[in-house]
Order: sequence, then structure tokens, then C-alpha cells
Amino acid sequence: MAVPVDAIIKQSPPSSSLRFAFGNVLAFFILLLIGVLAFSIRLFSVIKYESVIHEFDPYFNYRVTQFLTKNGIYDFWNWFDDRTWYPLGRVIGGTVYPGLTLTAGTIWKVLQSLNIPLSVETVCVFTAPVFSAFAAWATYLLTKEVKGTGAGLTAAILLAMVPSYISRSVAGSYDNEAVAIFALIFTFYLYIKTLNTGSLFYATLNSISYFYMVCSWGGYTFIINLIPMHVLLCIVTGRYSSRLYIAYAPLVVLGTLLAALVPVVGFNAVMTSEHFASFLVFIVIHVVALAHYIKGILSPKMFKVAATLVVSVGLVVCCAVIAVLVAVVASSPTKGWSGRSLSLLDPTYASKYIPIIASVSEHQPPTWPSYFMDINVLAFLVPAGIIACFTPLSDASSFVILYLVMSVYFSGVMVRLMLVLAPAACIMSGIALSEAFDVCTRSIKYYISTLSDSLLTDAGDIVSPQNDVIKPEKKEDLLKERPSRKNKKKEKENIEKPSVKPQITKMPLVLPVEASIFALFLIVLLGAFYVVHSVWAAAEAYSAPSIVLTSHSHDGLHVFDDFREAYAWLSHNTEVDDKVASWWDYGYQTTAMANRTVIVDNNTWNNTHIATVGTAMSSPEKDAWQIFNSLDVKYVLVVFGGLVGYPSDDINKFLWMVRIGGGVFPHIKEPDYLRDGQYRIDSQATPTMLNSLMYKLSYFRFVETDGGKGYDRVRRTEIGKKYFKLTHFEEVFTTHHWMVRIYKLKPQKNRIRGKTKKLKSKTSSATPRSGTTLKKNPWH
Repeated sequence: MAVPVDAIIKQSPPSSSLRFAFGNVLAFFILLLIGVLAFSIRLFSVIKYESVIHEFDPYFNYRVTQFLTKNGIYDFWNWFDDRTWYPLGRVIGGTVYPGLTLTAGTIWKVLQSLNIPLSVETVCVFTAPVFSAFAAWATYLLTKEVKGTGAGLTAAILLAMVPSYISRSVAGSYDNEAVAIFALIFTFYLYIKTLNTGSLFYATLNSISYFYMVCSWGGYTFIINLIPMHVLLCIVTGRYSSRLYIAYAPLVVLGTLLAALVPVVGFNAVMTSEHFASFLVFIVIHVVALAHYIKGILSPKMFKVAATLVVSVGLVVCCAVIAVLVAVVASSPTKGWSGRSLSLLDPTYASKYIPIIASVSEHQPPTWPSYFMDINVLAFLVPAGIIACFTPLSDASSFVILYLVMSVYFSGVMVRLMLVLAPAACIMSGIALSEAFDVCTRSIKYYISTLSDSLLTDAGDIVSPQNDVIKPEKKEDLLKERPSRKNKKKEKENIEKPSVKPQITKMPLVLPVEASIFALFLIVLLGAFYVVHSVWAAAEAYSAPSIVLTSHSHDGLHVFDDFREAYAWLSHNTEVDDKVASWWDYGYQTTAMANRTVIVDNNTWNNTHIATVGTAMSSPEKDAWQIFNSLDVKYVLVVFGGLVGYPSDDINKFLWMVRIGGGVFPHIKEPDYLRDGQYRIDSQATPTMLNSLMYKLSYFRFVETDGGKGYDRVRRTEIGKKYFKLTHFEEVFTTHHWMVRIYKLKPQKNRIRGKTKKLKSKTSSATPRSGTTLKKNPWH
């Protein structure tokens, strides 16, 4: 039976709206599942080990959060910590990014008000997995603004499992990046949303999100430089619009004012070179906006005159601003840039001038295998996503391309910034997979529709005589709906006009059905490989806390809990006011777990203080004792992995102590510790190396562990100096696996009065006669 065309048109809107509503509900439930996946995949560290804080920096954040929840926000801002950087101390409220601490403290406060009795440590452990779900949802929103819902869902599920992000957001990784990546993605989403809508409401939300990013992480400078670059790109390519102005101008004004409220940033928001690009582009966009406004109200002839005037005035203003900036920048030895920013712009800068930055392992450039480890198959999908963003190119897609390009560069400079690359790679890969899936499914649908049409055509040829029969009761309805001649002409014109469109519009890409099915199979296979790799990375590579170590051997699993054993000994066997010296890596853990005062810690704000500790470790025993005694140090802690094969011990870090110490105290020279340019601890080691305090504290009594050989499993050689005694230090504690060794400074010996008199008589008899001159002591 033939169905009238009007009936089909009347029935289509309800079906399309129902389909749209069903799609939204389905997308909502998929996002919920993605959030659950992002949270649960990061719980391997708790399941396999225990609910414990990881790494080094998170222990400081945990300690600060404890102080905040116990003493309140006002005491937190005014907290002077006398247990760090002795004897200098540290003002916590003015030197810390408070976003993570305030977030976790607020969550704990809300849970307490709801009578959910979770400890502060539990909240800190699970903050990162919770915000990883938020980051996945923010990625969905951002990608949806660029390429639609399908691409957004794909990008969200990729980010939920990307190993690079998992490495910084497993349960227990209570670091700034735990909340900062969500703030980064959400700020970019609000910028794109404002760019697409021109809404001042979203622009205000964008400034608030940027403020939260400033509170959370020093990487906020990436945002305040990337967005101006995109704005300048749009202006240069002729894509300026009022929406671009609304998206950018409130961010610079309101965002900078809010950023200046953060104590650790303060006036750096307007005084450092990292922020100058945003102000220059702010001037440029106002000049362009003024030119567009004048062009709209003046004739073309008058516009040329006005444009010449505006350009000349603009150039004068720009030159004046640049001159002021150059004067401000020239007064700084680093030209207004921080050390980390300069090391990003010049990868060799840190190794030349700031060895303390270069000594951090996460500040080293990555290797090619690390890309495959951290983003896996996404590295191969990113180029396809870039191509998809160019078809067609919009303001949003150009921003995502620029974001990817800049993050690829920065990730190549510092392995730590692979974390910034991960969202961009997920967005591009999500767009590529979504476009590929659309092409394949469209091709299969087209094949099915053509097949069904051919079957219906064959069936119509067989039963065509019956289709011409019209029931008498419907005849009157058809006569009523029969149009007049005028309506026929109008309908004919309306039908003829759309018929031209298929000739102009581009035919969508349709692949052969066999190729489409094979491509879908490859996409599923690629996704399965990505899932397996991500789960393995989350379970094995990134779930182990550095505070508790494990190893597998032929006789089973071995657990090394030496760090907590050492910190517990310090907590129970030393006085509360005792000072502990160690390399700066272990400062946060010593303060948080042992509750003892440290000389240096992971904040690394005072290079001279760290160089003093490095000099003491590099000096002979007597000189090191004098340095530590002048700092009121009572205990010295060293980490040694030669017995169990732990590679991140102090012997492997020792050359960095020499370099940092030599940068401040010139008598410490790195070649004195090298034999023919090689770092050795065996019989070929230099006397300076064998007599250094670090060597003696690490290898004292080491020959007793293997019958006199003294074989170092990390360096894979026998040590050079096996039998020696300590004269100014005494061993007080060594952990079960010899990973942490604690020494106490021996008290200064009392002078014997009789010996003093003899010395005086000798010196008086040795006084030179008149006319002789004394040689001047060069050290006084």
C-alpha cells in the first residue's frame, strides 16, 4: 500500500526528537561508565599494596592538608614552618600552590558534615582518581565542541586509560597534577565554548577556571601563552570576530586580577616574562577591534585615513610598551624568566647554569620508547586526527592543533610534560577514531540500503499491478489534498530548487563494504591492544609506591619497606628538636613521616643551602663534620642500594651533589671525582672519591655482607676501599636491606689542659726573633 508523503513528513519530527533524546541518555550513561573506569583503573596501588601516599612531593602536600584541616584556613596562610630548611624556615602560605590542599580539605570538610568519617589521608589518597574522572568528562566537553559527541566520547575513554595520565593520578599520587590536568582541560573547554557562542557568561567561567588552575599548578603559564598564540593566529589568518574578542579580553583582565590574588604568584602575574605575550596580544586585539569598528561606520575613503592614523598610533603604543618591558626584563639576570621556563625554551640551559633543575629525573628529555609507553597507539592516530581537524578548519579545531603542536615540543624537552601531551593526543586520537568509525559505518549502511532498495525494486516489479488499486474510502481524502494549479507551480519551484543542491554538495566518502568491515576490525583490535597496555601500565608500571618497593625472583615476591622502617626509627629514637641532614630528595618524607627538622627538602628554593649539603657530602669526613656541626645537624641519612640492587640511591646521585656544590663553592671540582672522565667506585676510583663522606657512609661495613668481597649490585663491581673506620661519625641504624643508613655526628672531643700548656710552651719557644717575618696563612 502506498503511503502519502505528507504522512511521512508529519511522522518524522517525533522520531528524530526521540532518537536525539535517546542519544543524549545513552551518552550520559556512557560518560558515567567512563568515570567509573577512570576511577577504578587507578586503584591497583591500593589493591596490590595499601592505602598509602606515594613518591616524595605528595608527603609535603599531605602534611600541609593535615595542618589545614586541624588549624583552619587563616593559620594555613600565615604558617611559618620551622621544621624545614633549618635554620631559615619556610613561609608555607606564600610559597605553595594551594589548589590541591584547599580542594582536599574542602572535600574532607564536606564529608565530615555529612557524617562520613573518612580520615584526611584517605581523602588525599583518592583525590587523584576522582579528579581523573572529572578530567575525562572535561575532555568529552572539549572534544564535543570541536567535532561532535562521538569524538568526545572516544576522547574521554582514551583519556581515562592513557598511561601518561595514570602515572600521575593513581590512588596515593597526591600531587598538584592530580587536579591541575582537570583544570587545564576545563579551561580550554570554556575558552572554546566562549569562542563558539560568544557568551560573556562562559567567558567569566573561563576566568574562574583559569584562577583555579593558577591555584593548582605552576603549569598555568602554558595556558596564558597558548591562548594568546591562538588569538594571534586567528587574527593573522583573518578569522577575527567579536566572539574571539569576548573569549580573550575578559580572560586577560579578570584572569590576571584573580591570579595576582594567589600569594605564590602575586605580582609575578604582571612582572615576569611568561605573562608578557598575553598583554601584547591584548593590545593587538584591541587595535584590530577598533579597526573593525571604524570600518563599519566610515566610508572606504575615510577608513583608509583612519586606519593609517590607528596603525601609526598603535605602533607608537606598542613600541612604548615593548620599551618598558625590555627595560623591566633587562634589569633581571634571567631576563624575567624563571629557571624552569628558560630550560623549556633552551633545553641546554639547566645543564649549563642550574644543575639542580637538571638533576631531577623528570626534567630530563624523554626517549622514543617512553612515548610508546605513555601514549601507546595514540602516537600513530594523532596524524589522522590532525588531518580530520582540517576538514573543515574552524577556530576550535585550529586551537586543538596548536595545543598538540606546543605540547609535543614541551614533552620533547621534559619527560614530566608528557602529562600535558596526553590530553591533546587523546583528543586527536578520539577525532581520528570517530571519523574512521563514521566512514566505515556509513559505508556499511549505504551497502545495506542499496541492497534493500534493489530487493524492494525486484519485489515491486513482481507485485506492481496491486499497487495501483486505490480503496474507495480513501479516494475522497486524496481529492481533498489535490493541489490547485498555483500550488502546483509553487511546489514545482520548491522541488526544483533543492534539486540543484546535490550537484553542489560534496558526496560523502563511501568505502567498499569489505574494506569497511576490515577497517572496523582493525579499529577494534587497536582499541583492545590499547586497553591491555593501559591496564598493564596501571597495574604493574605505575601502581608501586616509591615508599614501599617490591621485586620478583625465583623464590617469590620480596617487599622492601626500609624507608618507613628508617623514618619510624627516627621518630621513636631521636629528640623532637634533632636536625637530620640528607639529600634534598628525602626532605619531605623525613618531615612528614619522622616529624624531624631537615636542612633541605624538595622545594629547592635555596640553591646555596642545597649546595652546602652537597659540599658536605663531597668533602672528607672531618670537613663534612665541621659543615654539618655548623648547621646544628645531629643525624645524617643516606640511601644505599648496593646490596639489593636499588638504582636510585645516593651513590648514583652523587655527581649531582658535586656539581651543585661546585657551582657555589669552587674548591669542589667534578674532575677530582672522575678517573679519565669516568665515574668509578672500584679500585680505579680517585682518592677524592674514596675519601668523600658519601662513599664512606654508603660503604661502611659493606664487606661484612658478602664475606669480604664488597660487590655492589647496582654498579656491578667490587668497591675500591673496603676496610676503613669512621672518626667523626658513628653508625646508629641500618635498615633490614641496607637501603637506608643513619649516622650520628660524634661530639667534639674536650681539650686536655696539660696538652694545651705544652702546646703553648712550644709556640712561645718557636716565636721568631726580631727582624724575621711570619708567613701569612692563606686561609685567614
